[in-house]
Amino acid sequence: MDTIQQRLNGAGLGLRRSFLGQVIETPPSAVDFYEVAPENWITMGGKLGKQFRAMTERFPFVCHGLSLSLGSTDPLDETFVRAVKDFMHEHQMKLYSEHLSYCSQDGHLYDLLPIPFTSEAVSHVAARIKRVQDILEQKIAIENVSYYAAPGQEMTELDFFNAVVQEADCDVLLDVNNIYVNSVNHGYDPEAFLKAIPAQRIVYAHIAGHYVEADDFLVDTHGAEIIDPVWKLLGKAYEWHGVFPTLLERDFNIPEMAELVREVNTIKSIQNAWQQHHAQQSA
Repeated sequence: MDTIQQRLNGAGLGLRRSFLGQVIETPPSAVDFYEVAPENWITMGGKLGKQFRAMTERFPFVCHGLSLSLGSTDPLDETFVRAVKDFMHEHQMKLYSEHLSYCSQDGHLYDLLPIPFTSEAVSHVAARIKRVQDILEQKIAIENVSYYAAPGQEMTELDFFNAVVQEADCDVLLDVNNIYVNSVNHGYDPEAFLKAIPAQRIVYAHIAGHYVEADDFLVDTHGAEIIDPVWKLLGKAYEWHGVFPTLLERDFNIPEMAELVREVNTIKSIQNAWQQHHAQQSA
């Protein structure tokens, strides 16, 4: 496993400003690490900036970018990448992850849009990932994203994702809910997709809830409880790839901290069960 897993352990939570003060005052013991979008915190000063600094001094953190737009044909924002590098150094963050998508074309589009599944796009985005890694002087993790259309598709989502990861020689942020959402929307086997992800590249995972628009149309919202099929898929991931750090995402309809902690504890219970299973198998 990648050395980042020696620094990250257990179950994490995406840090949101709405409960920052609460976790500073009473840190939930179930949460082993936190994740933030650097775009939301790099320029933060004042009280919130001090509170954030107090958190990063006490707990492991990872960066999860929103705006790098790896699939865009716009020039790569190297100024932003260098700002991320400084931010990570300042707060001793060991990992930066981004979406395999794009969100700009002659200006920001404010949505994560799918990159065409083509060999040309593989080469284009892999080169941009390599450049980011050169600037940061470390590997980054790329997240498989939810998508609702596949313009210009020449290969499957799975083949495209694995080809980019291979050519860029980057790590993987595995989003379990996105696999489930896409499998329903595009009619493929989520377990087959999951099994084909290169285990040695997975450094951590996301799990989240979604909105059911129809039986055959799900929307990745991060605004609801996680459903049983997604929990089961996470268990399958641990079965096939070993137990890796996993983070709960909740971006809106944020419940009381007790509810967030309940889902974090569910992650931990599934992790513990599979750790025990693997230990028994190797004994």
